[in-house]
Amino acid sequence: MDEATAPGSMVLLMRLTRVLHRRSTEKVLGMRVKEYVALVNLRDHDHEGMPQQELGEQLGMDANNLVLLLNELEADGLAERRRDPADRRRHIVQVLPAGRRALERAERGMERVEDEVLAALSPEERATLRRLLVRALEGQPAAR
Repeated sequence: MDEATAPGSMVLLMRLTRVLHRRSTEKVLGMRVKEYVALVNLRDHDHEGMPQQELGEQLGMDANNLVLLLNELEADGLAERRRDPADRRRHIVQVLPAGRRALERAERGMERVEDEVLAALSPEERATLRRLLVRALEGQPAAR
């Protein structure tokens, strides 16, 4: 595939995402991809925790599947849910120290996968790609 005949950027991103997902196995990460993504989101809100509903929105998960995922993370001692003291109807989810350690191991695995998937890019090109992706995500309401 040459650049002149390549499909649009979004199609290419989806294809690259599928390659990344196939290579990001439980063996490589030490956890499933959805657990990894949930812990990354929780770590981004590490000090105050994250409302359970907001986490579900960030992950694009319905409430039932999110509860199942959180049950697994809690059973493994990686995250915890607690009632929001300001609104007892809401739960706040927070990553636990064991979750941070598991996430660090998973990120080392993800770095290896990234190295494989982006091997055709120079370090400068990879840095540019990362900056552009961050900028694109910053422009999305759900990423804030």
